[in-house]
Amino acid sequence: MEYTQLGRTGLKVSRLVLGTMNFGPQTDEADSHAIMDAALDAGINFFDTANVYGWGENKGRTESIIGNWFAKGGDRRDKVVLATKVYGNMSADGPAWPNHDKLSAVNIRRAVDASLKRLQTDHIDVYQFHHIDRATPFEEIWQAIDVLVQQGKILYVGSSNFPGYKIAQANEIAARRGGTIGLVSEQCLYNLAERRAEMEVIPAAQDYGLGVIPWSPLHGGLLGGVLKKEVEGKRRASGRAADALADPAVRAQVQSYEDLLDKHGIEPGEAALAWLLTRPGVTGPIVGPRTAEQLASAVRAAELELSEELLTGLDEIFPGPGPSPEAFAW
Repeated sequence: MEYTQLGRTGLKVSRLVLGTMNFGPQTDEADSHAIMDAALDAGINFFDTANVYGWGENKGRTESIIGNWFAKGGDRRDKVVLATKVYGNMSADGPAWPNHDKLSAVNIRRAVDASLKRLQTDHIDVYQFHHIDRATPFEEIWQAIDVLVQQGKILYVGSSNFPGYKIAQANEIAARRGGTIGLVSEQCLYNLAERRAEMEVIPAAQDYGLGVIPWSPLHGGLLGGVLKKEVEGKRRASGRAADALADPAVRAQVQSYEDLLDKHGIEPGEAALAWLLTRPGVTGPIVGPRTAEQLASAVRAAELELSEELLTGLDEIFPGPGPSPEAFAW
């Protein structure tokens, strides 16, 4: 496994990030623990979660599964760079009670303590804002973060689903306040089929020294050999992939993609991950395995080298938007 610095920090993280969103809803605790053990064995040291994972009445369940794994000992916690998120409504149903979601100083303090308890740890390495909060000024957010850093409860701060201008705004305000390192990472939707982040988000992240952590690297399964699996009767597309394939033009695009990779003898899902690892500014994609076999496939992708011919072919099938402002100005 290769490692890199997380953005402008001295923190070393693996080029693959273990996503845990399936732990609880789709993967039981025993299998989740086995996957985390296998990830460490493969050299993956960067684990990502969120306080809302588990969903519905089980929000927080994923963090609890991770906490129980840490409690097994064996230096598990010391070996892991742990990232979780704050923003979401933690109520099982209905709207949140006032100040029980988003990024007010009150909720940040409450959410950190709740996550630490579930995770059975005394600190979070990378605490991420899951979404922008249009109602809370960054001056308040950074003041709350400064207190938590001083208390040793968090070390670094990242963003998720931020537009480029919010990355800039957050870090400019952090710089004006002084003593605050600001955002060090951005977790965004980015993959071969969804490249809009290349216009504003990734350039902003690079300019401000943020590591980019793409989520949904297979675009909900669309880039994981979905058409071949349909033909073989293994699995039908669902969610994001099914919605996309309803468009005949997208289906033809995905077929071209699978045909190209079949020609090169490479599994589609592994190629999609390997492509992200070639992209400027990318720290590492989040992989969310439901099984040990899926984790093994992701690890193979990290060792895969794509030829210039294949990279050119992928760009022809899934062209990026181009740089901004040219991409939208003329």
